[in-house]
Amino acid sequence: MAVDPARLRSITVFTDLTDDDLALVAGRMEERQVESGEHLAREGSSGYFFFVIFDGHAEVSRDGEAIAALGPGHFFGESATLEATRRNATVTATSPMVVGALFGADFAKLAADSPELHGRISQVMQERRIAET
Repeated sequence: MAVDPARLRSITVFTDLTDDDLALVAGRMEERQVESGEHLAREGSSGYFFFVIFDGHAEVSRDGEAIAALGPGHFFGESATLEATRRNATVTATSPMVVGALFGADFAKLAADSPELHGRISQVMQERRIAET
């Protein structure tokens, strides 16, 4: 099922997008139900999807140690998806969740075609790298 563009507007990475760009993202994003305990990303695996959390919560772990908690409005998977690198952490649902999943090739094309989206994603990636050091 496709995602309602209005639902994406509250996600920080999408707030500056035009309505047309937001509609493009929403049209390519698929809404998914996730069960508690399900892994959305595994550390060291290839990253094929960018995820946005609409409902529910997840834990981020690295080397088996919890490092962050995510909830509605958070997103993850941008680095592995855009840079074609391995996932740098495991993300596990800690409750039932509703997420938006965007296939990596679609995400990369949208980021390349939208200077606003590309700029915001680059900023977030840089902030996350700084926080890791």
